[in-house]
Amino acid sequence: MHRRVITFSKNAFLPLTTVCQNRCGYCCFRTPVEEGCVMPPDEAILTLEASAALGCTEALFTFGERPGAVPGFTEMLGRFGYADILDYVYDLSLAAIERGLLPHTNAGILTYEELGWLREVNASMGLMLETTADIPAHGNSPGKDPAVRIEMIENAGRLSIPFTTGILLGIGETADDREESLRVIADLHRRYGHIQEVIVQNFCPKPGTAMEGAAVPGPDEIAAAISLAREILPPDVAVQIPPNLADASRLIRCGVNDLGGVSPLTIDYVNPEHPWPQIDELRRIAGDAELRERLCIYPQYIEKGWYSSLLEPLIRRLAERIAAPGRDAGA
Repeated sequence: MHRRVITFSKNAFLPLTTVCQNRCGYCCFRTPVEEGCVMPPDEAILTLEASAALGCTEALFTFGERPGAVPGFTEMLGRFGYADILDYVYDLSLAAIERGLLPHTNAGILTYEELGWLREVNASMGLMLETTADIPAHGNSPGKDPAVRIEMIENAGRLSIPFTTGILLGIGETADDREESLRVIADLHRRYGHIQEVIVQNFCPKPGTAMEGAAVPGPDEIAAAISLAREILPPDVAVQIPPNLADASRLIRCGVNDLGGVSPLTIDYVNPEHPWPQIDELRRIAGDAELRERLCIYPQYIEKGWYSSLLEPLIRRLAERIAAPGRDAGA
């Protein structure tokens, strides 16, 4: 019998700005326009270089959605010579590639044209669906309209972009909503074949947010959602859990086959109170399964050639590196 495989990616987490047009009731990532709300280019480059030196293969670029819609942000970004955050992430993606890291961008809602443009410098991209339900926590967040998010995920499929999405548990949705969300994702993948992984993420209350006192999903509830995801999603779609947010060693038995991106250098800026587990801890979580490092673009999409010519040499080189015989996971 084949030994079960659990995968993960070694990444650098770069939050390019904390300014966001959305006002989600559970978010502590968003800040107003203020000093320090944009990561300076020199800091980003240093992070990329240090992460590459530690063996990382992925540069995860995350930032608030449409920060340019927030008054004052464009002037703040202009200090670094950019008029639009997407131009900034494009240039930093080039810088990541030059340093041996594959870019993966989570930018919130993007148009078809923007997705196509960023595809040239990104090995994969992502957007959490979160839920198909209309919930109070998203009342002041235009980018969290389920129809808008589904359209973007569909556009990524039309453009053959290897894509990450997921659901967020405990933000006001019901069990039926979770099932509907997973079925929508499964349907999109059957039509376009581009969903490489689905994150099942539990909500963690943050002090100072509107939902700081909200009830959190318990272990059994999270386990049930993971099992439902594995049941509904096609077998070639990985089910991922963030190993820093719950008892991953218990949940992994419910059908999880990926532990996402973890960083030996940068923190989880969205959940800063929850440190990333390091490689030895990931091995403990994996138990008797084989822990195997992967790239941010999954092997089936490398085989299909779902990447730009600019990225091909680096993808091939990194794929050979992590597949080297005798290479220990995370070495």
